[in-house]
Amino acid sequence: MDMIEGFVSVITPMYNADKYIGETIESVIAQTYMNWEMIIVDDCSGDSCADIVKQYCEKDNRVHYYRNESNSGVAMTRNRAISYAKGQYIAFLDSDDIWKPDKLEKQLQLMKDTGSSFCYGSCSVMNQDGQNMKKDRIVPVQIDYKKLLMGNVIPCLTVVIDRKQIPDIQMPQIPHEDYAAWLSILRDYQITACGVTDIVALYREGMGSVSSKKGQAAKWTFKIYRDYLGLSITESIWCFVNYVWNAVKKRI
Repeated sequence: MDMIEGFVSVITPMYNADKYIGETIESVIAQTYMNWEMIIVDDCSGDSCADIVKQYCEKDNRVHYYRNESNSGVAMTRNRAISYAKGQYIAFLDSDDIWKPDKLEKQLQLMKDTGSSFCYGSCSVMNQDGQNMKKDRIVPVQIDYKKLLMGNVIPCLTVVIDRKQIPDIQMPQIPHEDYAAWLSILRDYQITACGVTDIVALYREGMGSVSSKKGQAAKWTFKIYRDYLGLSITESIWCFVNYVWNAVKKRI
């Protein structure tokens, strides 16, 4: 499929998100940068979120809805959405998160100014009710593969990637698929990603979210080093120790 220059394809996997999806879509519609499409792939939800999305599709032809034939998981659902994308740029936004109105404008301008093919930004953390939890995630102004090995500082809901420079964007079918994807992109394309330190999005953290299961997340991170990236046991341990230390520093 030919890419449309300057066009942004927003990738949104959805599962049982009827409480939030309307607000998520509204945050995209409110963007000051208006040259976009939003591709929502429903991973066999059992609630009314599909009906909500279809109402938006009728009102705004930039919003598109697809449904998986069977429950496939977030990585495969994102990959399916990417396969439909027409845009030069791929951006990620899950079905319970929110963008600030100038999110795309700020990041695309930074990418233009720096020539970067991969951009991310800072985000605030909110609870299930949308209340700010005062846990802002402020990102570094740039990061490369070696630094990213020390821990994932790239919030998925803020990522924008230029497919003219990075044509192959796929999420692997493993836990922490976004972190693994960013690592492989930075390694394989030998690039440094750029970051917007301003808050550009709001991440919704749930009681049962992956990010709240710290022990399991640590095991998955080690498996990314050892199994997915194929690092030696010494390299994997070194990266894991730094990952743990950086996680502890955030909480001191």
